[in-house]
Amino acid sequence: MNPWLNAALAGPAVLVTVAIAEGSVPREAGAHMLVTADAQADTIGGGHLELCALEVARAMLREAAALGSATTTPAPQLQRYALGPTLGQCCGGVVYLAFELVDAGLTQTLAVLQQDQRSDYWRLSALDGAAASMLLDADGHLLNGAGDVRTLLPAFEYARTTQVLRDEAGRRWLADAVLAPRAHLLLFGAGHVGAAIVRLLGELPCTVSWIDEREDMFPAELPSNVRIEATDVPEALVASAPAGASYLVLTHSHALDQRLSEAIVARADVGWFGLIGSQTKRVQFERRMAARGLPAERIAAMVCPIGLPGIRSKLPAVIATSVCAQLLMVWEAQYATPADSR
Repeated sequence: MNPWLNAALAGPAVLVTVAIAEGSVPREAGAHMLVTADAQADTIGGGHLELCALEVARAMLREAAALGSATTTPAPQLQRYALGPTLGQCCGGVVYLAFELVDAGLTQTLAVLQQDQRSDYWRLSALDGAAASMLLDADGHLLNGAGDVRTLLPAFEYARTTQVLRDEAGRRWLADAVLAPRAHLLLFGAGHVGAAIVRLLGELPCTVSWIDEREDMFPAELPSNVRIEATDVPEALVASAPAGASYLVLTHSHALDQRLSEAIVARADVGWFGLIGSQTKRVQFERRMAARGLPAERIAAMVCPIGLPGIRSKLPAVIATSVCAQLLMVWEAQYATPADSR
């Protein structure tokens, strides 16, 4: 889900962050890339921009190596790139990249972020003067580093975007919003299709609760954004799910599919609900739910069959690809921000 956080890169590293994105650019503010002398994790968009960023990051690493154990280290940098005039890229926008040597303080921050990728954090890092950094939780509590963020940056707001701010003395700070994905999926069923979907979702910006009563069906290794729920009462997880969550039902039992469908349709705050099956199965389920008095508009909102129109293959990998594309379309619309429409 976050390759730059989950990377196991050996040796010194530089964290590259898209601090400001103006106009048409390859990646959004808050995108990251972790760079070592001979490797990188994640991307800030590729192309000439990324090549230039790699050169700057590795120059910082060479400078740090030359300094050795000296108390001074390469200072953070904020570089401006006009993609058209400077780099010859057709995007035409402007990108500001922040470059930070991963020192002891940043290492500690990255460890916290890696351990909990389901919560929101804000990372404050000085871009001028001596290195200084802070990590704040979603409520603004200081987790590591030193300083009073309210005094230091009185204008700081917990916005959902990474930005560059100035304190009262004019010093620039990177306010990096490291936010958990808003999209959450409850996936019922650990069969072939469910497993194929989980493999794809492991690379996407979402969190997944993967649910089945058959504990032995789950693989030993899972993506970092997936949690297993082995339970004989999966309906209880529907009742406790957060508002706006998405649901995907593809269990081994039509009777269980029916119970789960009724529990999901009974909720008024479902973000999206997909049920694997044919049009015939949909009609049967609709009749049973209508007979139980469930609201007609919620029954009509149920997606069955699942997947994008025109993709007919029954191969688990094909179904998974189609369904994940469908989910991405739903989530893009559901969690769009004003910045997305620029």
